[in-house]
Amino acid sequence: MCVREAFLAKPAPARVERGSICLETPPMAHWLYKSEPFKWSWDQQVKAGAKGTHWDGVRNHLAKQQLQAMKLGDTGFFYHSNEGKEIVGIVEVIREFYPDPSDATGKFGMVDIKAVKPLKNPVTLATIKAEPRLENMALIKFSRLSVQPVTDEEWDIVLSLAQG
Repeated sequence: MCVREAFLAKPAPARVERGSICLETPPMAHWLYKSEPFKWSWDQQVKAGAKGTHWDGVRNHLAKQQLQAMKLGDTGFFYHSNEGKEIVGIVEVIREFYPDPSDATGKFGMVDIKAVKPLKNPVTLATIKAEPRLENMALIKFSRLSVQPVTDEEWDIVLSLAQG
């Protein structure tokens, strides 16, 4: 099963598999990055400017696969977890997957992201859970995963909710 199928209710398009690695290019180009604001906040991401920052410290194999699937220019939501529990901004991938020097095992990597813009109105987890069209969103189904895919439809719905 491809990583994408682990998150979506519908099957993935035709693909070639070798072992557990899916060789298809994921059709999605949107992600969600979870961060505890006391460790790394949206304001800190914004202050990093155009050079952005690396998204490191991921030690979950499924999240690693999500990072590996990311391409330059992919966009993502920046989500404050634990405190606030809300999507607060949009980020963009500015460097694709590369080794994470903080990982002594050499198994994990990271990407670099930069802040693009804040959401007009943050979208809370409670709002997302209350929206029936988002019932299959990874944020709800796989809440502990620090990096998650977001479908085009979910992306559009969250953006519309942010407009107020």
